Amino acid sequence: MREQVRHGVSAPWGFVFALVIFASTNTGIAKTPRTLAPPIRPAPAGIKQIGRQDDSFNLKPPADLGLRPENERKAGALAHFIEGMTFEENGEMDQALEAYRKVLNVDPGQSELASRVAALLIQQEDFPQAIDILKDAIKANPNDAEPYRQLAFIYAKYLKKMDQAIDYANRAIALNPRDIAAYQRLVEIEFAAGEEKKALDVLDRAAKVRSDDANFWTRLGKLYAAILFKPDSLPKSDELKRVNEIFKKAAEHANDDPAALKDIADYYASSQQLKEAIPLYLRVLELQPDDANAREKLATGFILTNQRGKAVEMLEQIIKQHPEKYQPYDLLAQVLDDEARSLQRANRLDEAKAKFAKVAANYEQSLLINPNHAGTYLRLAELLLGPLKDPERAVKMLAEVRRRFPGAPEIVYYLAIAQREAKQTQQAVATFEEALHEAQADQDNEIVNAKFYFNYGATAEQAGLYEKAADLLRKSIALDPANAAEAYNYLGYMWADHNMQLDEAEEMIKRALEIEPNNGSYLDSLGWAEFRKGQFDQALADLLRAAKSMGREDPVVFEHIGDTYLNLDRVPEALEAWQKALALDPKNKKLAEKIESTKATITKGSPAKTNPTQ
Repeated sequence: MREQVRHGVSAPWGFVFALVIFASTNTGIAKTPRTLAPPIRPAPAGIKQIGRQDDSFNLKPPADLGLRPENERKAGALAHFIEGMTFEENGEMDQALEAYRKVLNVDPGQSELASRVAALLIQQEDFPQAIDILKDAIKANPNDAEPYRQLAFIYAKYLKKMDQAIDYANRAIALNPRDIAAYQRLVEIEFAAGEEKKALDVLDRAAKVRSDDANFWTRLGKLYAAILFKPDSLPKSDELKRVNEIFKKAAEHANDDPAALKDIADYYASSQQLKEAIPLYLRVLELQPDDANAREKLATGFILTNQRGKAVEMLEQIIKQHPEKYQPYDLLAQVLDDEARSLQRANRLDEAKAKFAKVAANYEQSLLINPNHAGTYLRLAELLLGPLKDPERAVKMLAEVRRRFPGAPEIVYYLAIAQREAKQTQQAVATFEEALHEAQADQDNEIVNAKFYFNYGATAEQAGLYEKAADLLRKSIALDPANAAEAYNYLGYMWADHNMQLDEAEEMIKRALEIEPNNGSYLDSLGWAEFRKGQFDQALADLLRAAKSMGREDPVVFEHIGDTYLNLDRVPEALEAWQKALALDPKNKKLAEKIESTKATITKGSPAKTNPTQ
């Protein structure tokens, strides 16, 4: 509230100016002579002084140097006002109040000073005196709205007398219909009393006022938005239209006022009307080219409207002007990440990887400036574990971050995943367990979900802990069975690959396919389970379906197809499938040895070995 804010030295200078003028004109005050008064010397002994007495000895000022009584009071009031400002500036509020009261004793009609004194009294919870001072100000100056607003505030907030508060607020509006602060006061009173409709009626009254003040309309628009827009839902179209009309009026009167234009742009941005916000931010930057805040908001608008090129250009300008700020680096990283993923989807993998490297560099620069932002470390870790495929670097970084942020289960969780990807599987299992205990100790933490148990189970499987892996994957399924296709498939394939519990393995994989019937990886798992059970014809059919359903050729699927052909004594087809697999995975030594071994067997004329994976 304005009345509660401590004023600085700049309060009613109009009053000070009036006192100075009144005390120094029409009084006949003589100007100070340029020559000094003669020195005071005692008269020689025995000599009687005669003639005109020197004014230096006259304790009573001559008539032309005296202030008239009313002007003397004004000059005294000026002195008390300056004294009060000094006391207030030094935090001596009791003395300041005493000095200000002396001013008001001379001129109680000084409404601004009366409101200031009332605010100081409110801070001391001396409401009766505050009310008396404001009422005296009204008696002396009944056409000033400020004391009425202040009284409305006191009666509503502290005395809980809403009827009187509403009456005073309405009087303030009647005296100055263009004072948006008075409408705000009345809206606050009605809204606090649970009268939302009456609060809106007050705003509708204000909307009918003729005003060319952009600030009037922006503040009115914000009041409408505060009441109409609910925090947990998007505004309705009619409500949005209603508030938009107010901000359109603000824009009509904003002219070249950058503060008003930014307020209007902020409204449009916050209500997700970015097409309206962007031109306003551009205008703000024309008027204030160094406004970094407006640049950031504009860049965000470009991002949200998929104008990535403009967003990158804007953010690079911000970084050039303000290299010490971390936020632009974060925003630029997000834009570049979006571009990199678009390149990835277009199968332009080298370009995508180079772009991802720039993303990581911007996150790293952000962290150099602000190393206390845990979320940025996690985004960087995702890059290192995903597209950049540098898990060792992720492990090193996350181990350090864990020391920086003790008691943060999310960081321990990411560290466990990084250790798994870096083939530190035994350590990863231990770290997963630590993340689980830390998350369970923090009741507000929600990382222990179906995905957590899936990742933990996959790590246990890679560490050779198959029973533990099965238990963890079952927990993942139980927590979210409708979205458990990946966990069903992983569990089934684990058993099939290790030639364990084959009937249950097949059942798990079929459940995955019920959720995603055309998933190539799941079809491959089913074919492999059937292969393990010796159902080679059925296995081949499902594996060929898997190859067709995969988004791109997969070496594991082709190796499985080759193994199945071999067990059906179709050796040329087996070799052809294995060759495709080796072309896709040239570092697979076991596959290369399998091909050479089969070729050698054919050359010797011996029957090919069946089921070479066993």
